[in-house]
Amino acid sequence: MEIIISSNTSKPIYEQITSQFKAMIMSGELQTGDPIPSMRALAKSIHVSVITVQKAYEDLQRDGFIETTVGRGSFVSALKKDFYQEEQQRIVEEHLQEAADIGRSSGIPLSKLVELLTIFYQEEE
Repeated sequence: MEIIISSNTSKPIYEQITSQFKAMIMSGELQTGDPIPSMRALAKSIHVSVITVQKAYEDLQRDGFIETTVGRGSFVSALKKDFYQEEQQRIVEEHLQEAADIGRSSGIPLSKLVELLTIFYQEEE
């Protein structure tokens, strides 16, 4: 498991950690019950504050991706992928609706919007 922190982004470090863990869980790289590093171990390995990792882990736990047990550590929880994907799709739909409204009112052709979405989707972070 490799967490990569980029200084070339405006995204806060804890969000970079959170999004990478979520991606590993959603892709199946991390499975239900798999242990994740302790906050101290992860902070040391990626050279960030334990408080930063703690914030990421709190967000992951709040969102149902991990479970933490005192004395045992943190593990990937039994996440309902469908629920998470449905929630993410709803957010995407809101943004796409806004983009479609702006495009329509500005006279931007649908083909141009599709082309832009394709470029953004295929672009790596």
